Amino acid sequence: MIDFYVDILIIPLSGLLGERGLRRLARFKTYRRRWFLLAAVCLLNCSNAMLWLTFAPVADKTAAYFHISLGMVNWLSIVYLLISIPFGLVATWVLDSVGLRCAVILSAWLNMMGSIIRMFSVLKFLSLGTQSYWYLFIGQCLCALAQPLIIFSPTKLAALWFPDHQRATANMIASMSNPLGILIANVLSPALVPEGKHIPLMLGVYAVPAVTACALATVGIHEKVPPTPPSASATNSTSKPFLTGLKMLLRNKPYIILAVCFGGGIGMFTCFSALLEQILCEKGYSNKFAGLNGALFTVCGLLGAFLLGLYVDRTRKFIESTKICFCLSALASIMFAVTSRFRHQDVMLAITSSLFGFFGFAIYPTAMELAVECSYPVGEGTSTGLIFVASQIEGVILMILLQALTVRVSEDPASTCVLDQGGALDWTIPVLVLAGLCSATACFYVIFFHTDYKRLHAETNNGDFVKAEDTATADVPEA
Repeated sequence: MIDFYVDILIIPLSGLLGERGLRRLARFKTYRRRWFLLAAVCLLNCSNAMLWLTFAPVADKTAAYFHISLGMVNWLSIVYLLISIPFGLVATWVLDSVGLRCAVILSAWLNMMGSIIRMFSVLKFLSLGTQSYWYLFIGQCLCALAQPLIIFSPTKLAALWFPDHQRATANMIASMSNPLGILIANVLSPALVPEGKHIPLMLGVYAVPAVTACALATVGIHEKVPPTPPSASATNSTSKPFLTGLKMLLRNKPYIILAVCFGGGIGMFTCFSALLEQILCEKGYSNKFAGLNGALFTVCGLLGAFLLGLYVDRTRKFIESTKICFCLSALASIMFAVTSRFRHQDVMLAITSSLFGFFGFAIYPTAMELAVECSYPVGEGTSTGLIFVASQIEGVILMILLQALTVRVSEDPASTCVLDQGGALDWTIPVLVLAGLCSATACFYVIFFHTDYKRLHAETNNGDFVKAEDTATADVPEA
């Protein structure tokens, strides 16, 4: 009804109300509660990432505590990739057909239940023995089911609740809460587990944010969409049915190139985060130093994403920004591959990890916005979801490939790895392959990716488009 009265009365009221009055009757509005939704999604995204990489920074101690191999520890991370491939398609349907509210609440409960089930593995009175590992694994599987739902949510949240001049920033904040969780895991796990006997404490600490996020999402999120949309594109955010949108994406050449290249980039960063401790310990670097490198990798990535998000919100130079950052992250990956093969290179490793994160993570939120721009009017959940599914497929292949390329070497007194029988693993070939793939992907993306900004053009050319006024001082009361 608001739209009807604005259309009918806008001309006669223009003389009576003036410009200020007309702005209040504008058909597009924003709401303060969008910031609460953003905070809930951020905490959930951060918690899920923490649960994903709980064991990676202390892989050797986890293996010793549960009497399992490093390969079984790695499967606690790999299972996230495997489960999210089929469930990613379900998650895209849930977001674009059922709605954002359902997706966030469902993911919050899956995430919380997974974190609680993981704790069963260390409860002494259960006397699980060799079965304790499977409680860890089942808990990780539930958390993995939550991952696609929450990973896909930032773009949808930004499109539905934020005006066009805040979308990239909101998407950046929500998306970067995932690497923030990776950062916390890289720092917190080694700090909480100086010895294997402290693993129960670590599992309990990591369950706290999951329970908190679930409570916030369940109690605080009441609406599927805002009462009045914040932008023209928000009114059409799910204009295409899921299957129709899927077919459109598969025929969209720029989108396919973006999905393959950007999905490969996410897969490479996944491998880097999950395997960093194992790569460095064979050369004598401690778990705490590996955690520090992971922290620098993520902190600098958050800074890069923040700066790039502000830049593209002002300039709309999505393509140029992603191409430059992709090339620079490829150079940083080469520097890391070379430096990590030498001992006593703490400073250089810290610098290269920081550069790799700064340029690599900066691409993530911008590329997600770019995926929506080049695929509009396909729903945001579908366009970002397919990229995530592609990244998980490529991530699984890379994880298996890189582990297969390792070479077992005899025990070295300088190694800090907690060893099983047979010695440590040499990661020289895998890290060089990873750097080569990153460079090849960057070159392919720079040469072949070109697209129009379809969503921005649709908004600009829409005669009814009225720029959303940020009602920071007066929220519209709910019915």
